Amino acid sequence: MTMAEAVLPDEHGLQTTFEFELPRGYVANDGTVHRRGIMRLATARDEILPLRDPRVRDNEAYLTVLLLSRVVTSLGDLDQVNASTIEGLFAPDLAFLQDLYRRINQEGHTHASVRCPSCETEFAVDVTGGLSGGC
Repeated sequence: MTMAEAVLPDEHGLQTTFEFELPRGYVANDGTVHRRGIMRLATARDEILPLRDPRVRDNEAYLTVLLLSRVVTSLGDLDQVNASTIEGLFAPDLAFLQDLYRRINQEGHTHASVRCPSCETEFAVDVTGGLSGGC
């Protein structure tokens, strides 16, 4: 499945996967930078299972790492995305993924309303790193 196919709504019109581009990118051991990926909608299981993990009981902040490692289904040409991958992200990329997770799972979309500082025109931009609107 290509990224373009992965972000199409299903037969019921529900979009369950969202393409994104990290602001900085994950640097793999071989030096390759991976920026484009796919995040899927979270399930109840995704939010419940990490709570049982001893790393979360020791440090509640680790919940974010485990949760993102479950819902980020691809990143560049990496074979898999796991907790170690998420731990290796730069802080701006982790913040980006946390915001994307919140937007698609709580708000149901990836768009943000913004205002042009020059002309005061309001428009929507896609926060996943896609092409932006503008004036």
